[in-house]
Amino acid sequence: MVGAVNVTAPLHSGVGVALVTIFVDGAVDGAVDGAVDVAATAERARRCVELGVSSVLVAGTTGEAARLTVADRVALVSAVKDAVAGVPVIVGTGRDTADAALETSAKLAAEGEADALLVFCPEEAEPAEFFGAVRHEASGRPVLAYHNPALAARPLDTEELPLLDVDGVKDSSGSSSRLADLVELRMRVYVGSATQLLLAGSCGAAGAILALANVAPTDCIAAWNGDAAAQRRLFQMHRRAGRGLPSFLKTAQPL
Repeated sequence: MVGAVNVTAPLHSGVGVALVTIFVDGAVDGAVDGAVDVAATAERARRCVELGVSSVLVAGTTGEAARLTVADRVALVSAVKDAVAGVPVIVGTGRDTADAALETSAKLAAEGEADALLVFCPEEAEPAEFFGAVRHEASGRPVLAYHNPALAARPLDTEELPLLDVDGVKDSSGSSSRLADLVELRMRVYVGSATQLLLAGSCGAAGAILALANVAPTDCIAAWNGDAAAQRRLFQMHRRAGRGLPSFLKTAQPL
């Protein structure tokens, strides 16, 4: 059970940001068009932390992980760690196949500086076996399972999650019923939808890891702390964002 796991590195509470990855737009100062702009991405993380977020997720879905090599992820984690000293940094190590995910997890654990790993279960994998193998590769770092119906990944049932060798789950389903089940099962759950903050913050979730925290971290934090007006503003932003993620999140500075 998750509650029995001995966590060896910090896991945050409250609102974290699912960080965008900024890419070079055109060949500038010798940089390759489309390459990862590590410095700009780290600066976005620094600004979000300055405005109060309690963790940073690098190379998640919002961070366009499919475009990132393992070396990109290592470089991003290192730069973000330097930019947000003292704030936990989580890295996404999910890949399309179990072998690739395990290799990425092992390399990030060996070469990276992240405080925790976030991993989705590939479609062909058996969750208990897969997350047990991820735990082995994580070198003592906490492991968060990732459930997101938008991904081509193995869905994680609420009843099976507490049986997996993980320290918690990021649940991006947006389902209040799933949230209720996970809280009642005493899972350490982080919601991935900014529409759930008012409920999650008051009902026992561990925290949130949010795309909208790239542009509205103060409202995300306020909604988590019970501010209904902030939650309504996030409803409106969620609707405006629509299918424009992550490009929508790169057009404005965090407020």
